[in-house]
Amino acid sequence: MFTVYAISSIERSYIYVGLTSNLESRLFRHNSGYEKTTRPYRPFSLIYQKEFLTRLQAREHEKYLKTSSGKRSLANISK
Repeated sequence: MFTVYAISSIERSYIYVGLTSNLESRLFRHNSGYEKTTRPYRPFSLIYQKEFLTRLQAREHEKYLKTSSGKRSLANISK
């Protein structure tokens, strides 16, 4: 199983979209500062997750969420 997820910075206006096979571990890495891209925006809360059977399906959905319409839908969730 592969999970597409979105996390929102609690203190700043920032949403990160990613893909993983181990969501719990990935969230820990983001919130602990192990990921260079998200380190300045910690701490995070999980605002979206969706599971897929294949990595290809998950990657397609991740790419959609990174488009302007996907970002708008995530911004509405995080409000």
